[in-house]
Amino acid sequence: MAIEIKVPELPESVADGTIATWHVKKGDKVTRDQNLVDIETDKVVLEVVAEADGVIGEINAEEGDTVESKAVIGTIVEGDGEAAGSDDDADDAEDAEADSADDSDEEAEDEGAEASGESIEVKVPELPESVSDATIATWHVKAGDSVSRDQNLVDIETDKVVLEVVAEADGVLAEIIHDEGATVGAKDVIGVITQGTAKPAKKASKSASKAETSSASDSDKDSSDAVSPSVRRLLKEHDLDASDVKGTGKNGRLTKEDVEKHVKNAKDAPAKQESKPASAPASAGGDRTQKRVPMTRLRKRIAERLLGAKNDTAMLTTFNEINMKPIMDLRKKYQQEFEERHGTRLGFMSFYVKAVVEALKRFPEVNASIDGDDIVYHNYFDVSIAVSTPRGLVTPVLRDCDKMSLADIEKGIKDLAIKGRDGKLTLDEMQGGNFTITNGGVFGSLLSTPILNPPQSAILGMHKIQDRPMAVDGKVEILPMMYLALSYDHRIVDGKESVGFLVTVKNLLEDPQRLLLDV
Repeated sequence: MAIEIKVPELPESVADGTIATWHVKKGDKVTRDQNLVDIETDKVVLEVVAEADGVIGEINAEEGDTVESKAVIGTIVEGDGEAAGSDDDADDAEDAEADSADDSDEEAEDEGAEASGESIEVKVPELPESVSDATIATWHVKAGDSVSRDQNLVDIETDKVVLEVVAEADGVLAEIIHDEGATVGAKDVIGVITQGTAKPAKKASKSASKAETSSASDSDKDSSDAVSPSVRRLLKEHDLDASDVKGTGKNGRLTKEDVEKHVKNAKDAPAKQESKPASAPASAGGDRTQKRVPMTRLRKRIAERLLGAKNDTAMLTTFNEINMKPIMDLRKKYQQEFEERHGTRLGFMSFYVKAVVEALKRFPEVNASIDGDDIVYHNYFDVSIAVSTPRGLVTPVLRDCDKMSLADIEKGIKDLAIKGRDGKLTLDEMQGGNFTITNGGVFGSLLSTPILNPPQSAILGMHKIQDRPMAVDGKVEILPMMYLALSYDHRIVDGKESVGFLVTVKNLLEDPQRLLLDV
């Protein structure tokens, strides 16, 4: 039976999305919950996962295509698919290949396999000048694993960016000196690679080779490649190893249900009694558990800055609302032609940025910042764009927005969103910025009070576009309305400037021709 691969339900303020990356191709085998394709919107990247095991039958939308909510972009044929052949035939073919390769493998082993034995230190990269230390976030290999040149070995997390440490040569990771969670400094040695290729053990006979192949097949569920991203997240969340859970999927592969069942059974089993203070109340039930995990460095940094913004500024918020119909009509009219000409889709964010830049020119206090007892006025327009990433909310900077076209802004925002999703943002891309735009509407927020991004003096919050009855020329019309929220530092921006700024943004967005006429 064919299963349709559909675009997820898009947020109300997002009209369409773009196929960013297909992680599979036609004919590939896929497993349930495996990530098939990434779909980009104005601000977030959505993952589309497989609903069941099977084979990719068709791909109807290629990378770069614009798609709408619930659109069918491909199909999955449940099972192995006709072209896949029977498991027995595949096993026989693998056995035959293994048998024919035995003699050549043994000859290669006798000659030696580039085992120089030289040790290479795995070191922490040079950290940015403003960063004193870092934390080992994730080791992607373990001691004894073979590694290849330029393979990513470990992710190292600083306050704002994640650095990748790659292997300098082929070899075997002989030792891990600092485990995940350890704090390290620049140029610290965190592991050792023994250069060369490790020799595999010689096979005693062809029958032994087949037995090893069978055994390797049974243990496939232990490898990260055989476990879907959602299953890996569940295992990590519950601090489990794949080998601890019995897989019931194809070839013993782990499924989400296997992990959830294992966790439930563990909770239902009688908990071991631990020594508790006499005053501690008895547990009400086996399902009342809690988990304690350390905050990431980025989350700590976010907490410090948000708390500092609240304590160190005189922050107020003013509101207004905007009729989005003119911009929505304009996008609908020119979307296809814009995309064909510029190679990128026309979103809402480019209009927001353009309107903000024009308003900043008219109200320079909003584009200024406080430094000690001085007010610093900026004659350039670097706008921070709030981006949601797996590690938390970050605000990379789009620089010199006054010199950018709508297409340049759309491409710049898309590039920053992809880098944020993949953890590739650099420290330079995260620093600076005179004003911030955040769009909580993509998550369904109708109204909020955004918090300042120090040392900036203001931040503009965009929200969900929602149809509401409005009075127009004495008549009630249903229009797509959106609330605007401007939070500002009252120490530098007065009410007159803040309201004037917000009204200017409103007027420019409700009549986009003003952006061309500068009125």
